[in-house]
Amino acid sequence: MDYSVIGTKIKEMRKMVGLTQGDLAEGICTQALISRIEKGDIYPSATALYQIAVKLGVDINYFFEIGTTPRLDYIREVEKQLRFLRDTRQYKGMIDVVKIEEKNPLFYKDNEKLQLLYWHKAIFLYEEKKETESAFTLLHKAYHLTAHTKKAMSEREMEILSTIGTVHATLHHHDEALDYYHQVETAMKTTAHLQEKVIKTKLFCNMARVLTRCHRLEESTNYCLKAIKWCFEEELLWGIGELHYQIGYNYELMDDIDKALFYMQRAYHMFELRNDKVHIDFLGKKMEKMRRRKHRVHPPYFV
Repeated sequence: MDYSVIGTKIKEMRKMVGLTQGDLAEGICTQALISRIEKGDIYPSATALYQIAVKLGVDINYFFEIGTTPRLDYIREVEKQLRFLRDTRQYKGMIDVVKIEEKNPLFYKDNEKLQLLYWHKAIFLYEEKKETESAFTLLHKAYHLTAHTKKAMSEREMEILSTIGTVHATLHHHDEALDYYHQVETAMKTTAHLQEKVIKTKLFCNMARVLTRCHRLEESTNYCLKAIKWCFEEELLWGIGELHYQIGYNYELMDDIDKALFYMQRAYHMFELRNDKVHIDFLGKKMEKMRRRKHRVHPPYFV
């Protein structure tokens, strides 16, 4: 990809409309970042490129026509940004991206792209605004933009149904959550190949959590073990720590402390590899309490 073509054209157009680098950067990024973009050192993010196009008074398609960057790269970059913000729970940043792209014809004129925006907007409505009904309505609307009984379920449709299930799970609607999760599990069985392998890991992990809450501990553990097997087969890192913890927690609820500590220790090592300080701290304290519980020394009797 030739970054310099895009950067050079941005610089030419900026000067043509009489803007300084600082003017162009305002509300988008730093002046230093605009400088690096114009030099071709880096490529702007999808959101920044769209905002630059708006400020320069051109359609975003213009940049795809002058360079070697296909439109698909822009769409993938937006999807990548939204996925990162969703996974890291940066919901306010996520809705900012959605609001920008809602004005972009690449998105609002295409149901698949619009679906991406509706899905993330619904997550924001539930997580930040606590507007449960509005979130459910928008999630179903997003799903039905592309879903059809005569075609296989797409990966994004699977993720949207999983999100609906997860919202039900957080509301303690366990039967409803499992119903949506099972729909996705069934769809996966008819899918020859998953592009995003982690979808299956997350699904089984979420199913295991709900089954634990329903006191169906053996079923929960079985889903965890299947997911761990999947992770090793596909060389996936995410989920191994979470799944081992869930198995350990199931054994803790069964009052089998030895097995609980065994699996939690494995989870702890995975979180160490990921430098996940929140989980490391949580598990470290939890295991210490469990060890004290196991080796509790009773005070001597006084004669």
